[in-house]
This record gives sequence, C-alpha cells and structure tokens, in this order.
Amino acid sequence: MTPLARYRLPLFLAVPLLCLAQGKPSYDIYRTAEPIMIDARLDEAAWQAAVPVGDFHFNWWSGGEKEQTVAKILWDDVNLYIGYYCRDKNIAANVTRRHGPVSLDDCVEAFISPNPDKVHNYYGFEMNVIGTMLNFTRTDWWRGGRRSEPVGVRLWTSHYGQSLKVDTPGEDHWILEVAIPFRNFEKDAAHTPPRGGDRWRLNLNRSGGTTNPQYSTWSPVNTERPNFHVPQDFGWVRFVETLVEKR
Repeated sequence: MTPLARYRLPLFLAVPLLCLAQGKPSYDIYRTAEPIMIDARLDEAAWQAAVPVGDFHFNWWSGGEKEQTVAKILWDDVNLYIGYYCRDKNIAANVTRRHGPVSLDDCVEAFISPNPDKVHNYYGFEMNVIGTMLNFTRTDWWRGGRRSEPVGVRLWTSHYGQSLKVDTPGEDHWILEVAIPFRNFEKDAAHTPPRGGDRWRLNLNRSGGTTNPQYSTWSPVNTERPNFHVPQDFGWVRFVETLVEKR
C-alpha cells in the first residue's frame, strides 16, 4: 500500500465531518491516546483513524496542475498535531535561515486563532520541505514585532524525490508533521489545553515552489491576489474528547 493510500481515507468518511459553519469549513479534532512520534511517517494508528480536513482550494489558480494537500489534525493534553501529505512533482527548497522567506520554497502553513471572538489575534507557523520555520504573532497584545519564538514546537519532514535544489524527474510527494504545544496560545485561548467542545479558527495553507508553484488553502480565501493573512476567512475547528480510534 502506498503512503498516500494509508494516509487518505475514502471520501465518504470525510464528507460527514466537513460541514459549513458561517460559510466556512468546519472540522472536528479528535484526541489521540497514543504517543505521536514526530518523524514525518504518519503511521501511528491515530493518524490512520483520523479523517482528512478535506480538499484544499486553489483560490488564485490560473494554470498548471492542481496538486492536492491531504491534512489531518489531532490533539492531546500537551500538543496540537498537524500532518500534511503534499502531492508534488517538482519539489524545491533553498531557505535554511530561521525566519527566512520559506513561503518561496515548497511550504505549508498553519495560521491559528485560539479565540473565535478575536479572530484577528492569530499565530503563524510557516514550514518548508527542509524543515525551516518562520513564526509570527499578530495579536492586540504582542509588541515585540512580527516575528515570534514559539516554545517547544517540533517538526519533521520527508520527501520522495532526488534533489531539493532543482526540479528533477520522478518526484512525487513530501510529508511534514508538526507538534505545537498549547502553552503557546495561553494568552488568547479560553483553556489550555482545550476542553471538549472548545472552538478555534484556523487555516491551513500551501505555497511556493519553483515549477508549478502552489497557492492553496483549506478554507477558501476571497482576495484578488494570493494572500493567506485573511483571518475572517479562517475555517472552524472543534476539539472533541472522544479518542480518534473510537469516534
């Protein structure tokens, strides 16, 4: 069985969880009881049982192949976990500097607003295929500038191709797995860790690449040009106490 076949569940299982809340997609995040190894394999039973968030939207598409991203989210008392499986025939990345322009490389992002009543207070995690991360905090209390240093974030990537410096034939996909401690959101979230039923807003994005660059989002964004910084367009997530294997 291919990695994608293991990771992506049939569409009929995903559809019931993908509903619209105030015109935006919604996703139930289930608990995991087993330890999650951040190794970009996504092979734990919890990842296998989790349902994908749904197809990403190519809001600014004008040509080229639409390469989909399969994303899943889990949680426990310590971390929010996100796994991305990115179809990609042209994998490229060069940025290795912390807080460098990773969105120019093949990159995935999570923009997270822990308080739906203050959706413009949000935290950014931008991560390229070689594991370089850029972080920012945009809130009404942050006075330290755009960049921020989150505590305890762990991520790992893997790619299935030959070279990351230039496009090469035979490339297929790459995977990124990240664990984000809830303590990073304690100034905005009602509860850290969340309680069952708590609702947050977020968007998952994909950008960059040299050949056939990708600009896609989980929750649709309605802007003339590519712009992920539109918190009013973030989707909704709800934390569920049920273990993902027993949902």
